[in-house]
Amino acid sequence: MAKVIGLTGGIATGKSTVSRILQDKGFCIVDADVASRKAVEKGSVGLQQVKEVFGEDAIIDGEMNRQYIGSIVFKDSTMREKLNNIIHPIVRTIMDKEKEEALNHGKNVIMDIPLLFENKLQNTVDETWLVYTDQETQIQRLKERNQLSDEEAEARIQSQIPIDEKKALADCIIDNNGSLEDLHQNIDDLLNNKALNL
Repeated sequence: MAKVIGLTGGIATGKSTVSRILQDKGFCIVDADVASRKAVEKGSVGLQQVKEVFGEDAIIDGEMNRQYIGSIVFKDSTMREKLNNIIHPIVRTIMDKEKEEALNHGKNVIMDIPLLFENKLQNTVDETWLVYTDQETQIQRLKERNQLSDEEAEARIQSQIPIDEKKALADCIIDNNGSLEDLHQNIDDLLNNKALNL
């Protein structure tokens, strides 16, 4: 029977890379980030609601000004909650539809959800897989990827549950402290262990 797996991680732990590898192996990926972009795409109800809460500066060329919104919500938990209250219900509807379509075709589904534990979505999946790196690696990768200062990188990491707390909550851990080759091997080992090779 097809399984629904919740894939999560911390910011800059390499979850997107793991997601791509699993997609190459034949899993159907339902991606919360993609659904989030659809939820506030040009002309959407979601985008209109964002404008009402965050003002004119929240929109640039008819699209959500992600940099502006990010600069607010990573520092202000009340505004982050307001944004989540707009986007999350729309995202859930989009993702549920994609998940049902995949299950109807008998495919194993990876629900790629960065804030799976923060939003207490464990009960919506059969099991949870966490892409794990230690916090030092997280900070280093985030600084390199987004050209952030130590302070900015740490603020973004602090906006999520600490990675070691997530590690304790997850059913399976995919270690990504090593090389890309190591990561491929760790994923293969997990799939063999779970008898989930497609």
